[in-house]
Amino acid sequence: MKSDDPVNPRHYDHLPVQAIDITENFSFCLGNVIKYVWRHQYKNGLEDLKKAQWYLAREIKRLEEQE
Repeated sequence: MKSDDPVNPRHYDHLPVQAIDITENFSFCLGNVIKYVWRHQYKNGLEDLKKAQWYLAREIKRLEEQE
């Protein structure tokens, strides 16, 4: 994968693994939680942490409704 690929860029080449390599192993909501926590310090800071919180609350609600 090329760094300058606009469709599938490697945003965080300085990290040992890309977020997609981890998140694709989880549900959509949990994958997004991981992604937003992972990148918050490199991209949108507090906004990304709030997005992670939103996805986590949604996943918790989904699991509670299954009980």
